[in-house]
Parts: sequence; C-alpha cells; structure tokens
Amino acid sequence: MKYIILLQILFNLSVAALIDVKSFKADFKQVVTDDKGKQLLYDGHIQATNPKYALWQYMTPIEKSIYITPNKITIIEPEIEQVLIRNLSSDFDFFRMIKYAKKISENSYVTFLNDSKYTIRIKDDLIDSISYIDEFGNTVEITFKNQFQNIEISKEIFTPLIPKNYDIIDE
Repeated sequence: MKYIILLQILFNLSVAALIDVKSFKADFKQVVTDDKGKQLLYDGHIQATNPKYALWQYMTPIEKSIYITPNKITIIEPEIEQVLIRNLSSDFDFFRMIKYAKKISENSYVTFLNDSKYTIRIKDDLIDSISYIDEFGNTVEITFKNQFQNIEISKEIFTPLIPKNYDIIDE
C-alpha cells in the first residue's frame, strides 16, 4: 500500500504546478535509506501527463510497471506473473496541495501531505528531485535525469497490457 501512495504522490509532484508542467518524461533513480543506513536502489523511467496519468517503469533491481489513471492504479510484476489493480481515492486533491507549496530557497519547495513533508528541488526549470521520509522512517530520494516537460504524450501508453496467464488481484 505504501508504494501505491508513494507512486501517486510522486506522479502528482511530477506534474505539479510549481513550474507549470503539463507533461513529464524522465529517467529516475530512487534511493530508499533505512535508519541503519542500508540502501535500496531502483532505476527506471516515468512518463506522465495531466490530469492524472502516469507510467512508472522500474528496470532494476526488479522489473515492474505501474500504470496510474485518474481513478485506478495497475501494477504489473513480470517476475511473479501478477497484476494488482486498485481504485484510487476520489478525494485525493494533490494538485491543490502542491499549488500551495512554499518556496524555501531559490530552487527548493516544501509541501505536506498526510503529515509528511516533501522537498521538491528544481534545476534549470525542471524537477530535479523529490525527497521525503516515508511512514516507516526511511528516507526516500528520487532524482530525475533526461527530463522533458510539456511534450506530447499519447494517453494510449497508460493502458496496461496484461498477459493472459498472469494472476490478477482486483482490490
């Protein structure tokens, strides 16, 4: 569940109004550090567009695709041949929240969601990184590279392609 909320938050941050982003495409590196300093590293690619569409494709250490649409999230995990489908809460209004993010320095903004503090860093008018502490006390930092903003992204890519032999869990 924490990953679903995280992904929705990250997607919404990626298309937030801080720098008037209507679409976003980038490679990312996600580093999760626990309280003992142990790190988990993830690499992948994101494509997102307004109003609330995103495709997070994790490449390493495991392959996973996460499709987010305005009312649903679909997670496809080839390694275990499983698909998880969940409805998203309709009262989640992150765009309004991000609109009120406070600038704390020239390239940094802070915003809050569900009692968590998120720091968004901007570089050359592009979202450079997002960091926060998750509900387990882990420090999470997502750094973007090869970013493109306000480009045309077809909504067709946000339709999950589910192999017929995969188990489907619909929650």
